[in-house]
Amino acid sequence: MTRITTPFGFASTAEDVIHGVDLTGRRAVVTGAASGIGVETARALAATGAEVTLAVRTADAGIRVAADITASTGNTAVRVARLDVADRASAEAFAAAWDGPLHILVANAGVMALPELERTREGWETQFATNHLGHFALARGLHRALAAAGGARVVAVSSSGHLISPVVLDDVHFRYRPYDPLLAYGQSKTAVNLFAVGATRRWARDGITANAVMPGAIATNLQRHTGGLRTPAERRKTPAQGAATSVLAAVSPLLDGIGGRYLEDGNEALPVPDANGWASGVAPYSLDPATADRLWDASDRMLAEARTASM
Repeated sequence: MTRITTPFGFASTAEDVIHGVDLTGRRAVVTGAASGIGVETARALAATGAEVTLAVRTADAGIRVAADITASTGNTAVRVARLDVADRASAEAFAAAWDGPLHILVANAGVMALPELERTREGWETQFATNHLGHFALARGLHRALAAAGGARVVAVSSSGHLISPVVLDDVHFRYRPYDPLLAYGQSKTAVNLFAVGATRRWARDGITANAVMPGAIATNLQRHTGGLRTPAERRKTPAQGAATSVLAAVSPLLDGIGGRYLEDGNEALPVPDANGWASGVAPYSLDPATADRLWDASDRMLAEARTASM
């Protein structure tokens, strides 16, 4: 495979990436669009003329953001819909209620390093449930809408934290091993990368591609459990810079028909043989097709078991 490179880099902003792009008539969903890079991702897509749905846990916060985006872009087609990706039922209800084609899905919502082991009502570890399973359920439910769009793109927001841990398929929910906040976060972000690989392998024939993106170090409420952002100042980004790679994966013609990649700083990341200080690069284990298939099957099984148990 040829490595994807672009004119963009570390300091590029979402506005830089969308220059000259027209998405009039296209529809996009951005999860977690009430704060941080989710807001700037949604703003950039709205600035291209797309109809953008802010999928948020708190409707009031979403309404305020939507008003701000409309004011700054002039786009009045900015919608708000409730979605809690930590809640399987909420993700599946959102997908069931969607009507018509969907051209862009940005799986942006996430949590990081919960200090104590928390579980969803299904008994799933919360970071894995939020960062992977909820978005997996959402994308699976929206598959028909994505296929109907023709050339749809899924953007899965990952992290260099995936370098901390592979997915431990024998114990993803920490039922046997001691819980560790960063190991749980790391495996959940590895799962995000593997989802992009698995979705592209299964859905490319429907015109759907998925890529994982690393936004960079941005001070947001994501770090509320870690004591704030600790990255050196020279390696930090603004929210507009952090949204740039998500927007690139969503709209750039350079990625037409290309999926299953991991992008950072506007370009495809280089593979690294070790944790690399958890700073940059992509772990080969997080893009392995065989592992992606195993995770896909396991995720399908978890969702099916949860639905059966809720009947």
